[in-house]
Amino acid sequence: MPVTARLSSRFYEKFGDEIAAEFVNWFNEVDATYRGDLRQLNELNFARFDARVGERFAELEARLDRRLADLELWWERRFSEVEANWERRFSEVEANWERRFSELDAKWERRVGALEAFWEQRLSDVRAELIRWMFVFWAGNVATTLAIVLALR
Repeated sequence: MPVTARLSSRFYEKFGDEIAAEFVNWFNEVDATYRGDLRQLNELNFARFDARVGERFAELEARLDRRLADLELWWERRFSEVEANWERRFSEVEANWERRFSELDAKWERRVGALEAFWEQRLSDVRAELIRWMFVFWAGNVATTLAIVLALR
């Protein structure tokens, strides 16, 4: 927005309308030239500023990408360490349980074997006693039957 220079009426009276108008036009041209130069200088400065800001943002983005990649690698390594640790712990617990169950199984097999042997012995004793009593009963019946048959004859 150009500013039109205005001069005092005394200036017009002393130098005349033509010279004063030429002087005012010259001031307006100088003002327009300076404004154009200033606009051009501002545009150049803004372009430089914009380029520097773009460079800084690119540098910042590259640094953030590097840091995020490093952080991602760190997390991956950490998770794999934790996973390996859990795998080791689970395998230790599983081995411990297997050992305990095998010990318990062996102990129960010994106890069951002893119990089976006890009951087999007990059953054979009962069977022998039953056979003995059956023989005694049979011998008693035979003796009684022979005595009755001899008595009747």
